[in-house]
Amino acid sequence: MGRVWLAHDENLLRDVAVKQVVAPPNIDSREKDRVRRLAVREAQAAAQISHPNAVRIYDIVHSETMPWIVMEYVPSRSLHQLLREKGSPFTPGFVAMIGLAVLDALTAAHRAGVLHRDVTPHNILVGDDKRIFLTDFGLAAWNPFDGRTLLAGEMAGKPQYMAPERLQFGMSIPEGDLWSLGATLYAAVEGRVPFIRDSLAETLTAQIHEAPDPPRYAGPLTPILCGLLQREPKLRMGAPEVRTQLLKIMGLPDEGAVAQREIVPRRQRLQSAQTVAMVPAPAA
Repeated sequence: MGRVWLAHDENLLRDVAVKQVVAPPNIDSREKDRVRRLAVREAQAAAQISHPNAVRIYDIVHSETMPWIVMEYVPSRSLHQLLREKGSPFTPGFVAMIGLAVLDALTAAHRAGVLHRDVTPHNILVGDDKRIFLTDFGLAAWNPFDGRTLLAGEMAGKPQYMAPERLQFGMSIPEGDLWSLGATLYAAVEGRVPFIRDSLAETLTAQIHEAPDPPRYAGPLTPILCGLLQREPKLRMGAPEVRTQLLKIMGLPDEGAVAQREIVPRRQRLQSAQTVAMVPAPAA
């Protein structure tokens, strides 16, 4: 829990965002200590990620009550706010741009051993300059010793954006963040979450056991959404394939494929040169 303030760093002469951690009312000292530890953990987890599409953490300041987290200030609105203001879904092209930025930020996080665990339209910022940022690592799980973090037994966040294995077993894995990304992109291009039933309980049951409602407006994003929203983690579309498909929708080259095409001929040339150099010279 917390409030975010706009502040000015008088030493470095720049604006910053400062998150004031606020403990729930009427809790004992033990619970306050727990909130304090979680806030520090949030800052530490987010600080492991160095990526242009992830909000940067600058410092954590300890006060007599709760810590304050100093972070990059991004003039922006959340994707959730933009959807509410627009009143209708976004185009597949715009959503693909958002998806690529968030996917790259998540990939950097997973490489650092950090699971976001709360990828939703609320936690994606669209800057005034149209740059995209992933923010709010308040529910993140961080294992500095293992890039494939797995955490069981903890449940928090917005359930409509939680992967089936987390809803059913409380299990957090990198593929769960990808499922949440799929649900977020679905909401952005369809104007609603992937599962809607008469009650929350029925919705979450469907989320665990059924396929998502077929997209109507996603167009070229449809295979990506269906791939990310697979119930079984092992069947879920992986980040490299998602990235390739998003680049294709945006009409951009796949840098990895281009690099591979350039490297192979060069290796062949080097091999040929080495072969020629090893041919014995004719006798005089």
